[in-house]
Amino acid sequence: MKKKNLFNIIFLLIFSWPFFNLSAYAEEEVNVYSYRQPILIDPFFEEFTKSTGIKVNVLHAKKGLLERLLSEGANTPADLVLTVDISRLKQFVDEDVLISIESSVLKKNIPSHLRDSKNRWFALSKRARIVAVSKERVTDGAINRIEDLADPKWKGKICTRPGSHAYNRSLLASVVAAHGESGAEDWAKGLVSNLARKPEGNDRAQAKAIYEGVCDIAVMNTYYYGKMKFNEKNPEQKKWANAINLVFTNQNDRGNHINVAGGGVVKYSKNKDNAIALLEFLTTPQAQKLYSSMNYEYPVNPTMTLSNELKSWGNFKEDELPIEKLAELAPIAQKIIDRVGW
Repeated sequence: MKKKNLFNIIFLLIFSWPFFNLSAYAEEEVNVYSYRQPILIDPFFEEFTKSTGIKVNVLHAKKGLLERLLSEGANTPADLVLTVDISRLKQFVDEDVLISIESSVLKKNIPSHLRDSKNRWFALSKRARIVAVSKERVTDGAINRIEDLADPKWKGKICTRPGSHAYNRSLLASVVAAHGESGAEDWAKGLVSNLARKPEGNDRAQAKAIYEGVCDIAVMNTYYYGKMKFNEKNPEQKKWANAINLVFTNQNDRGNHINVAGGGVVKYSKNKDNAIALLEFLTTPQAQKLYSSMNYEYPVNPTMTLSNELKSWGNFKEDELPIEKLAELAPIAQKIIDRVGW
């Protein structure tokens, strides 16, 4: 009797193991390392899970993700990296932690200048880096081009965050692309000579400085305007937004400089198909609408209609310089920033 029971137990263990094994891995998942703020990206993951049943596990960080990936190597749990600005995307490419993927969906939904030519990273949203001007102290049409910020007539009137920040470095890289290194350095010198104060703070701090009369002109990303305008947690910021007008520059030539948030699939991904599925989802109308309505970012998918709020800011022509070109020129831009003391 004992032998028979033992045989039954062994039989059940052997033949039921595949089913126990399948149930243990029945839940599909994808692991994301993200530099994006939780409030800006978590709603997208929730929608993705609702649509696909794939669970998204997220590690949010402000720094150190590249170093972590390099340390983890083939043992990393990460499948997908999400970050902001092309310079940070390029760092992941340079360290060979992202792989090239093939996706007809991504190629269809993202214009070629907004994705890597070797398909290692893809832009998922856009933001224009515009000039913000005081409604009270700067007349309409006084500034039309980013080059105008170097005009001596604006001496003591401009505020910016430090030039070495990724957003400003990319902006300067676009000027290098347009005017060469020498021309870009002349522009940067002129800009620095027009500063009302030493570069400090973030983009919102520049709008605050305009509101407080410290300066009349600043450089900022468009989505910060929306975040300030509808900020219920810090209603003081509504006053900052109400004090400025947005100027989309270079509308009669190359267009306004843009930068992007984007992502790529990790080289040692264990859930590659799910990582690609998430990237693809983030370019669909369902997700792109969220970028526009929740984050005040511009969609990369050209079929999308802008939210009413973004429409109210006005249509604009964007600089279609390939984003990866900005990454190539970023080291030159940084050298200029160091030389001119921005």
